[in-house]
Amino acid sequence: MRNGEFVVKENISETTQNQVVEHMLGQKLEEQFPKKNTRIGTTVLEVKGLSDRSKIKDLHLHVKSGEIVGVAGLVGAGKTELCKALFGSEKLTGGEVLLNGVKLTLNSPYDAVKNGMALVPEERRKEGILVLESVESNLTAANLGSFTNVFSFLNRKKEKETAKQLISRLGIKTPSEETKVQNLSGGNQQKVAIGKWLVSEADVYIFDEPTKGVDVGAKKDIFELITELASRGKSIIYASSELSEIMGITDRVYILYDGQSIKELETNRTNEEELLFYSTGGR
Repeated sequence: MRNGEFVVKENISETTQNQVVEHMLGQKLEEQFPKKNTRIGTTVLEVKGLSDRSKIKDLHLHVKSGEIVGVAGLVGAGKTELCKALFGSEKLTGGEVLLNGVKLTLNSPYDAVKNGMALVPEERRKEGILVLESVESNLTAANLGSFTNVFSFLNRKKEKETAKQLISRLGIKTPSEETKVQNLSGGNQQKVAIGKWLVSEADVYIFDEPTKGVDVGAKKDIFELITELASRGKSIIYASSELSEIMGITDRVYILYDGQSIKELETNRTNEEELLFYSTGGR
């Protein structure tokens, strides 16, 4: 089905997975992961000996400008806990986080946002979007100060114009900017969750399982958006248990096992089998 209609009927023995995807998309299936042509700069984010109250233990990593760094591991390895710790949502018990060489105090997400960090969480409906609010309200929620006047009144015209621009730029399929986010598909909800941070122009973007519950067409759009952010010099952390995605989009990868980073690899010098080996505790 596509757009509420049956578009093709075929026997399983007479088709392939790629052909099924092409029928779903309504276009030829191109390369899923966009080609990266990004100049990687100096270190922007550095994490030294990070520990929290639940999972993370003495973790080290760094991310450079224009770089997409993967955080791989099985479910329960500590990927989500790391993302939340970096965003000030988890209480830290040790270590430090430096942004452009300056040590950050991350007592809450407010501190992270103030210092130019953004998080697209795994549980988007619970933590990433306001499901009962409009697309417009969601897209401007992370940076409302940009849409208020000197008396702190909301400039609805500016808010609406910005929302329309983001809807067009991200390819969000919605009847209008006033549609409630709960009425959108999973992929379009995820685009809204990402889009709200584009207004704030963060320096570091943290993606936690960004393609969870997203269809194949929206996945490609998300990969292109993340690659575009990197091409603009943003630093990206891409946390996922989907090893094919780690291989397809990242420059380097840290592998987590039981809350610890046990291996750092360059993506173009490894493969899925090696990632899986270390993800399962291999040494």
